[in-house]
Amino acid sequence: MINYDQQLIFLVTNALAEDIGDGDHSTLSAILPDAKGGAVLKIKEEGILAGIAVAEKIFRVMQPDINFTPIKKDGEQMSYGEIAFKVEADIHTILQCERLVLNCMQRMSGIATLTRKYTDILKGYSTRLLDTRKTTPGFRLLEKDAVRIGGGVNHRFGLYDMIMLKDNHIDYCGGIEKAIEMAYAYVQTKKPGLQIEVETRTIEDVKRVMAVGKVNRIMLDNYTPELITEALKIINGQYETEASGGIDLTNIEAYAATGVDYISSGAIIHQAQSVDLSLKAVVINQ
Repeated sequence: MINYDQQLIFLVTNALAEDIGDGDHSTLSAILPDAKGGAVLKIKEEGILAGIAVAEKIFRVMQPDINFTPIKKDGEQMSYGEIAFKVEADIHTILQCERLVLNCMQRMSGIATLTRKYTDILKGYSTRLLDTRKTTPGFRLLEKDAVRIGGGVNHRFGLYDMIMLKDNHIDYCGGIEKAIEMAYAYVQTKKPGLQIEVETRTIEDVKRVMAVGKVNRIMLDNYTPELITEALKIINGQYETEASGGIDLTNIEAYAATGVDYISSGAIIHQAQSVDLSLKAVVINQ
């Protein structure tokens, strides 16, 4: 498993270095180095708020002794005109962190907002919503964080924390049975406890997986709800099940009604639209 805090510091440090380069010359030229100031994050659009904790971490990486006051919490509904947090720090810190804070929170809030739309539909069903690895390179940590804040569940974080035998693995390996047997042997000798998921494309694939066993979850890829129901009868609760492919807000309830354990969606990340937020200077009492 990843160390979240270490990964976040790594992300923030590299993002700040990318933005600042050899110096924030706009700030260096116009603001005295010891000047103090305050700022508030203004909400300009309805949605689900995400990234408060990340914003605080960004400011503290730059200046550990800031005064950060959250007014709203991650996962809360937000409305136009509300204030999410206020911060008091060196003005240099505020200005150098401003864009990174906004980029992260706008993106995360957009993902959390879309995820919540999906999970609201799933209320009353046992099915849970999963994300995927269809993420922005270098930003996966925060995108998956936003999915959790929105009520979804994280699938594997990367290639290292779960075996997923997808169509290309199966085709390259020479068949679904061979792929499962080789993956199972690998887990026993190399990575005990690592879970195995296998993708199926047809009902016949499901039957072949059931004959072999040795997996933890069966993915039902690009099945109709009717075929999902048929596959679940064959699986009969022996393995976790995941529906994937072509599932969106218009049809997710039909898939949940089948009783499948999980529905995975790349759209909750790659189709999310950033939410409008702004960081504005305020006068603080000296």
